[in-house]
Amino acid sequence: MTTHRIALALLAASLTFLAGCATRPAGWDYTAYQRAKPRSLLVLPPVSEAPDIKATPGVWSQVTRPLAEAGYYVLPVTLVDATFRENGVTTAHDAQEIPVAKLRDFFGADAAVYMKIKKYGTTYQVLASETRVEVEARILDLRSGELLWQGSAFASSAEQQQSQGGLAGLLVAALVNQIVGTTTDAAYNYAGIASARLMAAPRHNGVLPGPRSPLYGQPPAP
Repeated sequence: MTTHRIALALLAASLTFLAGCATRPAGWDYTAYQRAKPRSLLVLPPVSEAPDIKATPGVWSQVTRPLAEAGYYVLPVTLVDATFRENGVTTAHDAQEIPVAKLRDFFGADAAVYMKIKKYGTTYQVLASETRVEVEARILDLRSGELLWQGSAFASSAEQQQSQGGLAGLLVAALVNQIVGTTTDAAYNYAGIASARLMAAPRHNGVLPGPRSPLYGQPPAP
């Protein structure tokens, strides 16, 4: 290979590398999060875009655990739910529309977790059925209304499914999974996985460890 061709090859490799760097997603800016230093969190009932009525309680009942394990004091869901109902707030949409200052007065938390459920449940297709839960979340400072963090995660039975028994076996397995998934609320288990993936700390672009964590104050996970 001539010197000219070698130079062209090196230039092409450099451009490819730079293009890859340019498309790599940037890390979350934690400046506001680190300045706010939230110690207590209020998890609001998740708004659901899924048709399954079990979606909101299925996710809401499980998301506090990874946050508590991450080092935060998280207000109990039962207490939050009872307080809302006693004050005439009976839907997740209404709860999430309450001004941050009023939430701060009611609950005394430093920040609130706003969640949206994009998918929840089991769908049947010809050769496979999938139980899938997709969630989004953002954390707002209740003292200032500032956005501290946002992210998303999902969990799916397709991550574990394997081909079995040829075409007939796939058809039977898909039907069985659909029946089991819709009669036993299999999505509840995947809601727990998705919640852990979304709220566990530390992880890249995830929630920062809270003040009760031994990792509190350390730089964000790479």
